[in-house]
Amino acid sequence: MTKPSADATSMSPTAHQVWTRARGLLLALLIIVVGGITAAALRSGDHHGHLDPRSADRLGSRAVATLLHNRGVSTRVVTTLDTATAAVGRNTTLVVAHPNMLTDAQREALHYAMETSGGRTILLSPGTESVATLAPGVRSTTPGPVAARDPQCSLAAARSAGNADLGGRQYITEAPGADACYPRDGRPTLLRFDTPNNGDTVLLGSADILYNHRLDDHGNASLALQLLGSRPHLVWYLPSSGDGSTTNGSGDPESTFLELIPSGWLWATLQLALAATLAAIWRGRRLGPLVTERLPVAIRASESTEGRARLYHQVNAHDRAAAALRSATRTRLAALLGVAPADAHSTAILIPAVATRTSPADRDLTALLFGPAPASDTALVLLADQLDALEKEVRTS
Repeated sequence: MTKPSADATSMSPTAHQVWTRARGLLLALLIIVVGGITAAALRSGDHHGHLDPRSADRLGSRAVATLLHNRGVSTRVVTTLDTATAAVGRNTTLVVAHPNMLTDAQREALHYAMETSGGRTILLSPGTESVATLAPGVRSTTPGPVAARDPQCSLAAARSAGNADLGGRQYITEAPGADACYPRDGRPTLLRFDTPNNGDTVLLGSADILYNHRLDDHGNASLALQLLGSRPHLVWYLPSSGDGSTTNGSGDPESTFLELIPSGWLWATLQLALAATLAAIWRGRRLGPLVTERLPVAIRASESTEGRARLYHQVNAHDRAAAALRSATRTRLAALLGVAPADAHSTAILIPAVATRTSPADRDLTALLFGPAPASDTALVLLADQLDALEKEVRTS
C-alpha cells in the first residue's frame, strides 16, 4: 500500500475562495475604520486648542490673550504643575484651564501655592472634587445652561462689565466677604473669595467668556480683561497627561491607564466590538442540523452524480470521490452477499464474504475496497472500473 500524497487529499480552499468569502467582512471593516477616522478628524477640530491662549480656534483663547498683551499684561503658557506653582506670586494671576484633570496630589500642591502666593487664582469650571481641595468651604452643583446673566453683586469687575455669558456650575459658600455674582436659580456661577496674604480666588462656572467666538458678546470681554488683567503677569496653566507631577512620592502613578484614556476612545472600542460581533453573526454558518426539503423538480440520479463529480474534480478531491465510490460498492456487495448493513464497512466480515464469491485473482480485495485514495484522475478512473468489475463478478457468481 502507498500513502496518498498531500495534494490528492487536500480540501483546503483556494486563494480565490478565501477572497470571495472574506471580501464582505473586509469591506465592512474598512467602512468602519474609515468612518471612525473621519469622525475623529471632524471632531478633533472642535477641541483643538481648547482654552489655549495660543489658539485661534473657536474654543481657543487667543483673542483675550491679545487684548491683555495690548494692555501690558504678559501671558505665559505652562503645561506642568511645577512650572505653574513656581511662577505664581503677588503680581501674578494664575488661570487653571482644566482643574478637573488634576490628581489629588496635584490639587494639594496647587492649593498650597495658592495660599502662599498672595496673587489671584482663577479656576475654570471646577467640579465637586476640585472645589473640595482648591476652595475649602465651597460646594459645587450640577452644571446648567450658559446664558447672558446680570451680575447682581457688588464686585467692581462684574458691575462694570454688566451682563455676560455665565452659567455652567453653581457654587455655594458661607465664607464672609465672598462675592457671589451672575446667579442662576439664586446660586452664583461666579464666586470670588479672599485667600491668605492678600490674595483671592475666582471660580467661574463656565469658561465661555474666554472663548474666541464669544469674547465680543455682551460684556464678556470686559469681564474677562478685568478678571485676568488685575496683575501685570498672567500664567495660563494647561494641565497635560505628560506632567511628571502626576506621580506620588513613591513614583507610582496616581491614575491608572484606563483612567487616562478619553471616554470617547472607550465608546469607540465598544462600538467596534459590537460591529465585529454582528459581522461574525452575519458571516457565520447556520446552526443546527440540515433540514430536508422537497425539491421543486425531479433531478435524475445521473445528473446529481455528474454534478457531484464535477465538484470533486474542481477541488481535486480524489480522496472524497474514492471514499464515495468504495462506500457505495461495499453497501451493494453486502446486500448481495447477505451481510448485515451494519457490517458492510467491516474489513473482517466483508472481505471473507467477497472472497467466497469471486475467483482467485491477482488483486488485493482489502486495498481495493478499503485502500488509500488514488493520486490522480487516471488512478481514480481505474479504481472505479475495478470496483465495477468486482461488483459484476459477485452478481454473476
